[in-house]
Amino acid sequence: MKMFINILVFLAVALIIFNITMLDFKDPFQGDSAVAFIGIGASFCAVLILLIFKMSKKIEEKMDDKL
Repeated sequence: MKMFINILVFLAVALIIFNITMLDFKDPFQGDSAVAFIGIGASFCAVLILLIFKMSKKIEEKMDDKL
């Protein structure tokens, strides 16, 4: 499970990098740049959710060890 989460985090970060390359800095809110911004936001949210899930699993393991 840990490896799967790490792979998903890596893929989300790769999507962030890819979408940054798709941005047009001269007109950032038109056309493909708007889609790139949405992709960056969605990927960032995915990374946060996966990291929260990973931390919750660590806490769960520590709680199981104490019992």
